[in-house]
Formats: sequence, C-alpha cells, structure tokens
Amino acid sequence: MPLDFTKHFVAVPTEFKLRNNTGCSWKVTVKLMNSRVTLDQGWATYAAVHQIKIGYMVRFKLLTPDTLKVTIFDDDCIEVVNKCGKHDEAFAAKE
Repeated sequence: MPLDFTKHFVAVPTEFKLRNNTGCSWKVTVKLMNSRVTLDQGWATYAAVHQIKIGYMVRFKLLTPDTLKVTIFDDDCIEVVNKCGKHDEAFAAKE
C-alpha cells in the first residue's frame, strides 16, 4: 500500500476485509515489510479465485477502518466482474 494511504490510520489494522463488486467478502492479513504495508495471508488465494492476472489493475477504496472495496480492471481497463464461486473457508469473511 502506498505510504500516503497508510497515513489515514492511527494504527494500520492487522487484518482487512476485502469486498468486491458482487458483494463477496474476503479477509486478508496485513504485514509490514521493508517499511511498507502489504497484504499477506489470504491475498494470493483471493487473487487466484478472482482471476487477477499480470497486467490487471486493482483499485482499493477504504470503506471502513477495516474494509476495502476492491475493483479489478483487465488489461483493456474494463472492470472485471467475477462471482467468487467457492470460497476458501479459512479466508471467507463472516458478515
């Protein structure tokens, strides 16, 4: 995450809930690495399930202090709408 983004937090959460354009929610842990905040456990699975490919752009919008809206755009800048299908229960966020 850009450092400017993390300045919006008193303390960066250790976990975020990711919500996509179909209402799917997914939890990921947050890790500090090389003075940067990165998405850690759960992100690789989220990216695979939502078919995020190299060249795609992913936009994150802060909805609440621990929830990010995720919008995925393909390499033609068209919004990708994926039904989540089967969740990995370890990471599926409970409503």
